[in-house]
Amino acid sequence: MNLAALLTSAGINIAVCVILFSLYSILRKQPSNVNVYFGRRISIATRRSDPFCLDRFVPSASWLLKAWRTKEEDLLAVGGLDSVVFIRMVVFSLRIFSIAAVVCVFIVLPVNYHGQKMHHQHIPLQSLEVFTILNVQEGSKWLWTHCLALYIITFSACVLLYFEYKTITKMRLAHITASSSNPSYFTVVVRAIPWSAEESYSDSVRKFFTKYHASSYLSHQMVYRSGKIQKLMSDAGKVCKILKDASVDQTRKPDLFQCGFCGGATDSFKILSNEMESVRGKSSLIDDGVGGRKKVCAAAFVFFKTRYAAVVTSQVLQSSNPMLWVTDMAPEPNDVYWSNLWIPYGQLWIRKIATLLAAIAFMLVFLIPVTFVQGLTQLEFLQQAFPFLRGLLKKKIISQLVTGYLPSVVLILAFYSVPPVMMLFSTAEGCISRSGRKKSACFKVLYFTIWNVFFVNIFTGSLIRQLSVFSSVKDIPAQLANAVPAQAKFFMTYVLSSGWASLACELMQIYPLLCNYFRRFILLKDGYNDTLTFPYHTEIPRVLLFGFVGFTCSILVPLILPFLLVYFVLAYLIYRNQILNVYIPKYESGGQFWPMMHNTVIVSLILMQIIALGVFGLRRSPIASGFTIPLLIFTLLFNEYCRQRFHPIFRNHVSEILMEMDRKDEQSGRMEEVYEQLHSAYCQSPVTPDDSFNSGHVNHHEDGDSIQDPENVNPGKEPSQVNPTWDVTFDRAESSQK
Repeated sequence: MNLAALLTSAGINIAVCVILFSLYSILRKQPSNVNVYFGRRISIATRRSDPFCLDRFVPSASWLLKAWRTKEEDLLAVGGLDSVVFIRMVVFSLRIFSIAAVVCVFIVLPVNYHGQKMHHQHIPLQSLEVFTILNVQEGSKWLWTHCLALYIITFSACVLLYFEYKTITKMRLAHITASSSNPSYFTVVVRAIPWSAEESYSDSVRKFFTKYHASSYLSHQMVYRSGKIQKLMSDAGKVCKILKDASVDQTRKPDLFQCGFCGGATDSFKILSNEMESVRGKSSLIDDGVGGRKKVCAAAFVFFKTRYAAVVTSQVLQSSNPMLWVTDMAPEPNDVYWSNLWIPYGQLWIRKIATLLAAIAFMLVFLIPVTFVQGLTQLEFLQQAFPFLRGLLKKKIISQLVTGYLPSVVLILAFYSVPPVMMLFSTAEGCISRSGRKKSACFKVLYFTIWNVFFVNIFTGSLIRQLSVFSSVKDIPAQLANAVPAQAKFFMTYVLSSGWASLACELMQIYPLLCNYFRRFILLKDGYNDTLTFPYHTEIPRVLLFGFVGFTCSILVPLILPFLLVYFVLAYLIYRNQILNVYIPKYESGGQFWPMMHNTVIVSLILMQIIALGVFGLRRSPIASGFTIPLLIFTLLFNEYCRQRFHPIFRNHVSEILMEMDRKDEQSGRMEEVYEQLHSAYCQSPVTPDDSFNSGHVNHHEDGDSIQDPENVNPGKEPSQVNPTWDVTFDRAESSQK
């Protein structure tokens, strides 16, 4: 592949991005698309429609200016801490690769280009290998420039990582302090409650915590699993209430409400306070005999008088049998994934092993499309496999499209199946929080994409060769040193297609847009009404993957860095726009995604240095190899320091902060108010608006007889959790929709 083929791929992607950006700037102004492009804003404000305005049909860049000018404080108020952490991932990548681009493009790239004494063709006709480290002669004295670039990139990355980790740690502590009324700080999830024939689960919980935590135990609420009969009775009760037109039914039993968090017919839940259960303790539906007791989950939410007591209880073993009375800090009310609360605790380790094996099997199956993609990059292979295409492939434009653009497009289409499958695996693991489920899926997608996009693709050939290529561990650096520069063309076209084009598709919101038009013009119904949460499990792995590729290829293939810089600039603007206008934060993890970013960067740096060792060894530069080893040791020491200094704050609660919040609440007399709100925070039975619990960026609202699933809240039914002082006025391009 020569530079002209790369420029052809770049031109195609630039044209696609320009067309989609222009189309977006027009479509976002149409009143019929307001639910698609302003889902977050219409949840807090009603917008009027202008029947006709010329500005609606003229492309504009006003959205870019607004995304650029928005301050981080406003972004924090609108999207929460998780969105700010994600944007900081993009900013970190933008900073480090700006430094790498300056160093490698102006110092390393000329050395690569003039590495051998040869007659250079016209630059567009030059092979891409001329711009890689493979073009440097063995024993060349100019390899010190690559070693110098390696030092600059490593030290710059470590310095930026340190300050980012420090800043985000402070933001996390400030978030915990600001959300002092969060009910999850007082709540512990208890699972694996032992079954007893003499007493109910509720009585067992009350007896256990009254005996061993008498000074701090406040109350508890049991979790129930209702079946089809209970759902039918619940629906019948609702219909009867509507027919009788009874505004308030004081005698209605709280277990007759359909669970809104789960949609399934067999996995819906009821969670009742222990006071309600004591009144109806002999009800035939819930706790009447052994048959009824089976409907009760061996899980409960236990409330404590102080935050510190809840944290201490969650971190110590409650029984000599670690498989009984298992305690963990409860997720926020809107973060609870109710469908997994019924899973017996003893099954979790089996589920994790099963999902791990399933993920490995899926990875092996995915080798088939990856191998096919690598075949597309080799023109000789295509001519042998498809003889009838030889005449067509001899045409220059066709061959450049097939070998330069088509492989990455095919791989991108195949990768669309990965996030849903990994989310399914994470759900099967038994996570009891939505943020935990999304974080688990994020890890799986990241590992999957790095393995398939990087390690599998850099080794071309058959499936057997890909499995045997790492047969000799000592040869790994040398093999990577040869394979990575040889696959420069694929990585650059992948950045163009999966990076630039995917950002344009994210901006367009193609699937919601098509659903909106289908509902409006085919079904003749209201437009697209579903609001979305930010897809961290798809976007974070993509950003980290490009960072991983950028680090490993920076000194080997410097030509990739300008394309990465363009990607991160576009990502910065587009993701900020989406957070401001489209996505609604319904739960908060408190910045738990940043340690994933830190670990990925450290692994990328170490792999970059290992590959550099192999390169310097192949190029017979012992001095450069010797200087690389101390750099590797420094990176490992730096990672260990950050792991000891910052990571515990993301893994554990800080007792100093919790005890200070407890002291302030006791002095101000707010504790009694907090205790009253705890009973309704995790309760699915209807509450009045005054009883809804406000916890930082997450509000617990109910509509009608059941709470809606936080993943599927319709606009207008649940207000977005934003700062009330946020200015919801729009620029001229947006105001035309009014």
